[in-house]
Amino acid sequence: MEFKVALDVFAGPMDLLLYLVKKHEVDVTEVPVAKVTEEFVAYLDVLEDLAIDQVGEFVDLASVLLEIKARALVPRPEEIEEEVELVKEDLVQRLLEYKQYRDAAVLLEDRARQWELRFSRLPVEEPVEKGRPPEVAIADAHVWDLVGAMSRVLRKKERRKPRQIVHDDTPIEVHMERVAAVVQEKGRAAFTEFFEEDMSRSRMVGIFLAVLELVRRGRLSATQEQLFDEIWLEPATTPPRVAA
Repeated sequence: MEFKVALDVFAGPMDLLLYLVKKHEVDVTEVPVAKVTEEFVAYLDVLEDLAIDQVGEFVDLASVLLEIKARALVPRPEEIEEEVELVKEDLVQRLLEYKQYRDAAVLLEDRARQWELRFSRLPVEEPVEKGRPPEVAIADAHVWDLVGAMSRVLRKKERRKPRQIVHDDTPIEVHMERVAAVVQEKGRAAFTEFFEEDMSRSRMVGIFLAVLELVRRGRLSATQEQLFDEIWLEPATTPPRVAA
């Protein structure tokens, strides 16, 4: 049976850019292009392996960031400098607009949760389709922190050994059960311990998708004490999410 992970948890390139800006603890209007571009491209490497539908949008934004960074690093006439500033200003404006929409969406979600606590939900008349995973979003930090951790795992592997194309057709469900079993047995497992040095890239991506899906379904929780620290996987303290 073909198993497809719901990858709509990646909200889009502006969401990743906003995450990276916040990670550097700077104002949105002062995007650190040089620092952000390198990290954005590293995340893009993982997203391309996942073959998500909107990867083209990430590539487009990456090209804009690379252009701004390249022009900022070389001497240029005054008119070209003004052109670069206009491109950067346009990017910042888009980022500010996205932040406003996302903040409004978060506020509405918070209000919806408050209303759910006040009023009981009426029973659903139509039966829920069996075997269909619920549409549940993961907190932004968990998604992009996991992608960042995965990009570091892949870079570490390729520094030791050139990339080899090896196809691994292990079903995602098998990876999910193995990861869940290890975490359940240990009580707490490091994200990186599931990846071995001689493991094929396709198998590593499969395990990453399994972790992502386990967190998305609420079976596991992912925590990170400090930026760039190890990500720890633990059994979720709340029951797994089910379709309502």
